[in-house]
Amino acid sequence: MGTMQNLQRQVLSLIGRAVVKSINAASKCQTVDVELLAGQKKAGIEHLEPYGFTSRAQSGAEAIILFPDGDRSHAVAIAVADRRYRMKGLKTGEVAIYDDLGQSVTLTRTGIVVDGGGKIITFKNAPKARFEMPIESTGQIKDLCDSSGQTMAAMRIAYNGHKHKENGNITDTPDTPMEA
Repeated sequence: MGTMQNLQRQVLSLIGRAVVKSINAASKCQTVDVELLAGQKKAGIEHLEPYGFTSRAQSGAEAIILFPDGDRSHAVAIAVADRRYRMKGLKTGEVAIYDDLGQSVTLTRTGIVVDGGGKIITFKNAPKARFEMPIESTGQIKDLCDSSGQTMAAMRIAYNGHKHKENGNITDTPDTPMEA
């Protein structure tokens, strides 16, 4: 019976649950400081993240810690999750990335939804943005927004009211106004 208990203890010592206390995201491999459920503290544990994805969780997030070969002195975190901010209600097959501020990108069954959480969405470092579909907006569209640009509504007003001198006469406004 002692051998079976010893084997069980070894297997149980391979995996642990922990609460994240802090994260160092500056190194090549992010590290976490955690407190295991038994109250044991571990610092500088490598957090192995999936290729192409990275995040820096808040203190209080939960982690799954592996101890390869049962060696409690060298641990790796294979998952860090935070149920406080997890998006709920996704349909089967849907995928989302999200943060603690309400920002998210959700691949829904009917299309992709980008939610800025009330913050600015910025596209940068590209020679151009190309949309191969009709574009619709429920808000104002403004060109040269960081300088003297105008909204499409202002351009429409200027176009629709446009008159100029031609051969000594003032022209009429355009025959076909831009519709709002």
